[in-house]
Amino acid sequence: MAVTKLPNAGAIARLFLLSTAALILAGAIATPHFAIEEATVEQIQQAFAQNQLTSKQLVNFYFDQIRSLNPLLRGVLEVNPDALRQAEQADRERAAGGLLTDLHGIPVLLKDGIGTRDALNTTCGSYALLGSVVARDAGVVERLRRAGAVILGKASQSEWYNVRSFSIPGGWCARSGQAVNPYVEGGNPCGSSSGSAVSVAANMVAVSLGTETDGSILCPADRNSVVGIKPTVGLEVFRRGGATVVDHLEIAEINVILDPFKSGEVPVLMAEFKVGINQYLEELVESPVRSLADIIAFNINNPVLENMKEYAQDLLVAAETTNGIGEQEVEAMQLMENLSREGFEGLMKQHKLDAMVTFGADAAPVLAMGGYPAISVPAGYDGKGSPFGIAFGGLKGTEPKLIEVAYAFEQATNIRRPPSKLQCEI
Repeated sequence: MAVTKLPNAGAIARLFLLSTAALILAGAIATPHFAIEEATVEQIQQAFAQNQLTSKQLVNFYFDQIRSLNPLLRGVLEVNPDALRQAEQADRERAAGGLLTDLHGIPVLLKDGIGTRDALNTTCGSYALLGSVVARDAGVVERLRRAGAVILGKASQSEWYNVRSFSIPGGWCARSGQAVNPYVEGGNPCGSSSGSAVSVAANMVAVSLGTETDGSILCPADRNSVVGIKPTVGLEVFRRGGATVVDHLEIAEINVILDPFKSGEVPVLMAEFKVGINQYLEELVESPVRSLADIIAFNINNPVLENMKEYAQDLLVAAETTNGIGEQEVEAMQLMENLSREGFEGLMKQHKLDAMVTFGADAAPVLAMGGYPAISVPAGYDGKGSPFGIAFGGLKGTEPKLIEVAYAFEQATNIRRPPSKLQCEI
């Protein structure tokens, strides 16, 4: 196995798996023989099988955690009023016997922007979409239901996926306010899937789902000491395990790739955001707004609700000025494709590497540009107790290998620890 680390690019069991791409994040009512806090999904399933725990008890435990911690952490926007019924149904199915999936009866928290037909809002953190009704479950939610998972509620997120204003900090949205890193007072939880990571880190949920375009999985995972997978200390651990470590390989045009204005990422993002959000709004069964222009007008007309005095909407306005995918955007997409093929992909193939290793989420633009998978694993804590992670990126379709590498690192280091009670009571 060969891995490399990118120089200056700026527990699998507790799984934080986001994509758009999808994110699964993983986080104990204690029974006489079992504690839910920090339990893996596998351990929870074992507790189900041994009649030490029911899905209903698990949901009630997370509801208690949310009531206790969420007023501070602001990781959860709302809970599903139907969650207990879904849990009871899962308990009945388990009692009846038969083949069940690993997610059967497991509570799942959805990032707010993921559509669901449950009695839950889907607002991307904005009051502009409060009361809107989606036509159907998102595809990933359909799969969760088929697996027997329990939809616990909605996680907070950076409003409009960080595409409202450069001035808005990661983890802020009008509906929840500023999400809080559970480890360090004033620590940035990062975004846009901030609530998904915070909630798992603080044991307010077992599994969380989110999304990523550029860093929205990897950065929250890094900052909140959870494992984050973005689909299709250190290095001595890999050397001892038999890996060949190739140090400090340079990706061609790395300075261009890491600059979203030079790489073409920003113009493409602005144009695609307008096209995508307008199409989404048009398809809603009910909605107070039907276009990006309507959202901008809503914010202007509701300055207190949307905190317009403190946070602008310059990115929304910039997106509104675009006219779809034109010649400029096509050229930008071609540039990004060339940068990816000749840069990261070329390096990986030339040196026959299984993974690129970086600290934190600094390499997220490299991976996002070409749609490459990555996984972030807790790697330690600084002198102030702030978590940091290590990320492994690979070529398309190499998620199994990346999970294998990350799992080996996790087992060799066993570094993750939950936020202390004192830290949660800042």
